[in-house]
Amino acid sequence: MHESRIKLGMSMLDCLYALSEGNPGAVLVLMQLIKRAPEIDPDAALGALAPIFNLDTHGIYGSRIWCLYKDVCRQDVVNVIGLLRAVGLGHLSYDSLRRAIDGDRGEVNVAKELAYVRSVLSQFAAEVA
Repeated sequence: MHESRIKLGMSMLDCLYALSEGNPGAVLVLMQLIKRAPEIDPDAALGALAPIFNLDTHGIYGSRIWCLYKDVCRQDVVNVIGLLRAVGLGHLSYDSLRRAIDGDRGEVNVAKELAYVRSVLSQFAAEVA
């Protein structure tokens, strides 16, 4: 198990730096998550911070954030948030998500996971075009 990088009292900039490891792609994804998470997942208790904390909880940092977004989720932030939600809801194992990030694309069916999340959370991505 890893130690979370986000600590009480950190600024948002400090959190982004800690998670991105200076990877410009990861910074881009983190900024999109913060900006779009409230509209995509209005039921998230922590709002814009929910996916950020989920990444930290599961030890997904730096280039792995970029790989999740670009390779697994086909550059769609809705898919990123949906997969993180599927893990949180217990429908998708973290190990399956980790293997997908590591290159085993057959490990995760993004459309199936999003359908599940939408079946449980009716407001998920409802207002997203």
